[in-house]
Amino acid sequence: MEMLDTHMLLFLLATGFLAAFIDSVVGGGGLISLPALLLTGLPSTVALGTNKLASTMASCTSTISFMRSGKVNFKLVKYLFPLSLIGSAFGAYAVTKIPPEFLKPLVVVLLIGVTVYTLFKKDWGSTSTYQGITKKIAILSVTVALLVGFYDGFFGPGTGSFLLFAFLMMGFDFVGAAGNAKVLNFGSNIAGLVTFAALGHINYQYGIPMGIAMIIGALIGSQVAIRKGSSYVRPLFIGVTVLMIGKQVWDLLAH
Repeated sequence: MEMLDTHMLLFLLATGFLAAFIDSVVGGGGLISLPALLLTGLPSTVALGTNKLASTMASCTSTISFMRSGKVNFKLVKYLFPLSLIGSAFGAYAVTKIPPEFLKPLVVVLLIGVTVYTLFKKDWGSTSTYQGITKKIAILSVTVALLVGFYDGFFGPGTGSFLLFAFLMMGFDFVGAAGNAKVLNFGSNIAGLVTFAALGHINYQYGIPMGIAMIIGALIGSQVAIRKGSSYVRPLFIGVTVLMIGKQVWDLLAH
């Protein structure tokens, strides 16, 4: 039994590292880490809570990494971070009252829209055209922080993609958009983590080692993105979003 536990732990460390490497830039790491946790035999709610613990550790790391590299717009995100946290807290509460399944078809449509738009706008996000906090940017960013925060607490898949897309719409380049998106994602993760912890839905024996592996993955992933720039982030963003569409379509057809 001890050998099995060791193998399972190594499996979680490897999948956690890979998930965080991808997630630190464009989101979507849950496509790897959550199925890995479910394979351990954890109940689905505990797997979700354990994944939230590990992914919060990772998003904290990549947030700090992007901040230290000057890829985060503090003037903007300092207002949006608490809104993302509040939105996620309401979302996490709402999911205890309403089943989130009805969102699946809408999420597929939105993700397809995001992917098609990004594919057809070839030079989009290659350079920053962000002009500062205008009235339009203020309304868009506040709406996005609250709505996507709520969505992350309520359902979750595609949160990173939606946030990154929103910051691209505001005029940031891909790396700047990834940095700002990661800060808001960290805010929404905190609220979700507190909720799962309060409900006792976290397996710390698996979550903490996986989280440590995800810290390393997030650190390396965010540094690669910062150094390689938009030419690396753009195809990764499109690839992960397409995978996420496939996963959501599969889930819909499986039911």
